[in-house]
Amino acid sequence: MIEGKISAESVLSFAALIAKDFEDLSFVVKHADVVELSFANTSRDVEARHQHLARLGGQAPAVVLKIETRCGFENLPDWLLTAMRAPICGVMIARGDLAVERGFERRAGVREEILWICEAAHVPVIWAIQVLETLAEDGLPSRAEISDAAMGVRAECMMLNKGTHVGEAVRVLDEILGHMQDDGSK
Repeated sequence: MIEGKISAESVLSFAALIAKDFEDLSFVVKHADVVELSFANTSRDVEARHQHLARLGGQAPAVVLKIETRCGFENLPDWLLTAMRAPICGVMIARGDLAVERGFERRAGVREEILWICEAAHVPVIWAIQVLETLAEDGLPSRAEISDAAMGVRAECMMLNKGTHVGEAVRVLDEILGHMQDDGSK
């Protein structure tokens, strides 16, 4: 069992991988190119995933580490060293769970630190910060979503959610990223 600090007042012990995860990996190895590792806390969680994928044989899918807990964030360099033993790995930056864990006032700083660490390790980042979510769903983006989309220019990949207006979201994202790339150098 792994201890993960959920808040200043509570500590929960849990394994990042449960029996159902190990069952699902059999299917994933046969049918997917990428598998995420969510709510992990230490490199032992990453290693357990690698070992199970190796036992299944065949070409292992890329592993994407989803940083969602304070322990995961604090152990990111160790996670990455373990994850980089696989042929392909990446990191997903999401906003919700990690913001609750680290505090909303630290959300932007934590994202910056993750980007720096991943850049230093030459590990690609997926920016999954509710990118233009209300635009994709309702046809009109929030100001915060536009800023988050612009900040995602430093990631190698951005994740859009589905919605009735997803085509418009892709067009707007392309325009935002084009402006950011043009304006990005001093």
